[in-house]
Amino acid sequence: MRHYEIVLMVHPDQSEQVSGMIERYSAVITSAKGQIHRMEDWGRRQLTYPIKKLHKAHYVLINLEASQKVIDELEKSFRFNDAVIRSMIIRVKHAVTEGSPMLKTKDEYREDLATETKTYSEANSEVNNE
Repeated sequence: MRHYEIVLMVHPDQSEQVSGMIERYSAVITSAKGQIHRMEDWGRRQLTYPIKKLHKAHYVLINLEASQKVIDELEKSFRFNDAVIRSMIIRVKHAVTEGSPMLKTKDEYREDLATETKTYSEANSEVNNE
């Protein structure tokens, strides 16, 4: 079995159904003795350029280990699912389990925002005390 990375772009109006889609695709992978190493829901993001007159899409990242038969079945499912705007399947050399840069930047942004808010409130309290 080989390692793959899949990125899906789902229609923004279908964002509520993403969890169901992920469950279906996970069932296909695990039923064929495949293994999911990482699954990240990046949420709704702005597109660089419009696709089918859409400016946003819901992104999902999946890193998995599966046979070519499973990948062919997933690719066919993506192609016939109208909610999937685009999909990309890449073969990678080894399993990737750590967080992706997209997810890290989101977490780092939250941490930076919390730090800035804390620093601002401390500075504001010092000014009020004087």
